[in-house]
Amino acid sequence: MNGARTRASRRVLLRLAAAGAATAVVLGTAGTAHAAENLPPSRPLVQDLLTDTSACGAGDLRTYVGGAPTLRATLYDPAEDDQEAEGNWVGGEFELRWTDADGVEQRRSRSVPATLSGHAGQWATPADVPADTVVSWHVRADDGTAVSAWSSEDGGSACEFVIDDEIPAAPAVGSPDYPTTGWSDGVGVYGEFTVDSASDDVVGYSYSFKGGTPVTVRPEVPGGPVTVRHLPLKAGPETLSVRAVDRAGWSSPTTTYDFAVAEGRGPVAAWALADPAGAGTAVPQTGPAARAGAGVTFGAAAPAGRPNATAAAFDGEPGAFLTPDTPVADPDRTFAVSAWARPGRTDRTMTVASQGGSAGLVLGQLKQDGGAVWSFTVGGARVFGGTPETGKWAHLVGLYDATTGRARLYVDGHEVGTPVDAVPAGGAGDFQIGRIRQGALSGAPWSGGLSEIHVYDRVVVAPEAAALARREPTLLGSWSLDTAADGVSPDRTGRAPFTLAPGATLYTGSDGSCDPWLDPECPYVPEPLTGAGHLQLDGVTGHATTREAVVDTADSFTLGVTVRLTGTPDRPMTVLSQRGAHGDAFKVRYDPASHAWQLVMAGNGATGTPETVVSHVVADAGRSHRLAVVHDDASDLITLHVDGNTAASAPLRNGSASTGALQIGRGTVGGGWGEQLRGDVDEVRAYAGVLSDQQIAVLGRSSDT
Repeated sequence: MNGARTRASRRVLLRLAAAGAATAVVLGTAGTAHAAENLPPSRPLVQDLLTDTSACGAGDLRTYVGGAPTLRATLYDPAEDDQEAEGNWVGGEFELRWTDADGVEQRRSRSVPATLSGHAGQWATPADVPADTVVSWHVRADDGTAVSAWSSEDGGSACEFVIDDEIPAAPAVGSPDYPTTGWSDGVGVYGEFTVDSASDDVVGYSYSFKGGTPVTVRPEVPGGPVTVRHLPLKAGPETLSVRAVDRAGWSSPTTTYDFAVAEGRGPVAAWALADPAGAGTAVPQTGPAARAGAGVTFGAAAPAGRPNATAAAFDGEPGAFLTPDTPVADPDRTFAVSAWARPGRTDRTMTVASQGGSAGLVLGQLKQDGGAVWSFTVGGARVFGGTPETGKWAHLVGLYDATTGRARLYVDGHEVGTPVDAVPAGGAGDFQIGRIRQGALSGAPWSGGLSEIHVYDRVVVAPEAAALARREPTLLGSWSLDTAADGVSPDRTGRAPFTLAPGATLYTGSDGSCDPWLDPECPYVPEPLTGAGHLQLDGVTGHATTREAVVDTADSFTLGVTVRLTGTPDRPMTVLSQRGAHGDAFKVRYDPASHAWQLVMAGNGATGTPETVVSHVVADAGRSHRLAVVHDDASDLITLHVDGNTAASAPLRNGSASTGALQIGRGTVGGGWGEQLRGDVDEVRAYAGVLSDQQIAVLGRSSDT
């Protein structure tokens, strides 16, 4: 800046000298002449002018402001005297014009100090500029010697603004779909609200539903109404909050509109497929019955954790189908199809459900070069994602939303793939379970199990897709570790007791022979971790083991345990583990080097995936901690919980299967046993499936959880 001012001062002196001599000054060597003439500054350009932060505009494009604005103009002075233009200093003159209520033209002007060429000069306009009046302004540059043309001259234009100092009227809200009394239908069904303000200068409405992100919509013309479309995601009382926003940016008071949303209506057709063995028809839960082809057998195993004990098995031949011999989905309106599916093979394309042939709706498994994927097709447009696994149940939801014109696919409660624009094909055709049917031809029959086929005439929203895929966890074992007969501590379910090795003993606290509150000589005896006792391990040989595997580590499972380490650990110590084909399929341990509890899940040796470790640092391993580990196979996620809170998570695909027994207090090290635990263990729980965060929060708090 100082250098720029020095150069500018030098140019001013040259100009003064030139003016005093009234002649051209000749500089340099003979034969070379430079005229030290001042070049006038450039006319400010319209695109370089701002009213507050809005671009210069006039007429329908004029700016509306809430108060007297600040005017800004970028000013330029061209290069001269072999100097760079950026070194020149240039000021400006602003001028306002308007016509007052008496028809008299008013003007205000202001010269602003010089600044470097290419920088903005600005003027905070005076407070006496009236509201509700069209005010025009322009500006010209002044370098102290010459001035430019006004920005409105020579092809330029004036800028206009209007001060609007009134807030708009609060909007009125109404809805035939969501009245303010009673319960409206409902989750997954679109409804509309009409929003309007009495103010004619409203250019937008900012609205939000309870807990949602504000959204702004604009009317077709200022002051006009707008329609807000809403898709409820949950049942219960709901509130729409709306503010009107005018051209000056003023917001109206907020209008709130209260209404209540009912639960989403049930399916228009549903088959549990839990019919007795030998049945020739699938009895509907709602809608029409479905006759069975020769390739369908009832009485097969259903998905664990679901309400039905049996499902239908399809042999993959042309006779593997069920059909109600009528359409059940309206292809011209919103519909959704959901199903539990267990593929018996993944090397070919197979159909879970369809209607209208290959150009209609098709939900199933699609064979690709890279392997099979789950797929949903509407009118030839396909969305796909997720990986079918032979012999494993998965929950599928295929959705066509006629309002958005898009098809979506959910697998195990999670949206997969990319939604696609779809146009359903004309003509319905009969609904098919287990095959595609087009005219007299059929194809892509299903091989494997199917259960709980539902067809909806509304949107199945994401929370519902997750709920439909929910499998209630099954308790596999519960060990309070309070008692042991002949070195065996029972499982309260009566299935898998723990056998205690030497160095593993049960601690039951005081024998009750004296009371330290009444007898000062009575020694203090600590209470057990939980309940009537806990397991003590010596860190050398002490451990406990079941006879066989408890959890299927290749599927979803949850394990909980309460643990307290003794002393200061000087090596890793394993709390729980279960062996797989390549070391431990999983282990829960404490690592003193990182001062952290860790969940270690082995990779699949067949695919070469490495082990995955998640950790949570704790300040004091010597106090009791409630640990829980969760493998969510549907989400390909493992999670470690500490004291009821989520501590760490990591993705895990193709986890290692385990056939080894469940171990307390030791893990696999270099092909043998090691990492023996020195400390106390209590309240071990094992589940098939995924416990919710709410269930994990209380897991292990008492012998009853």
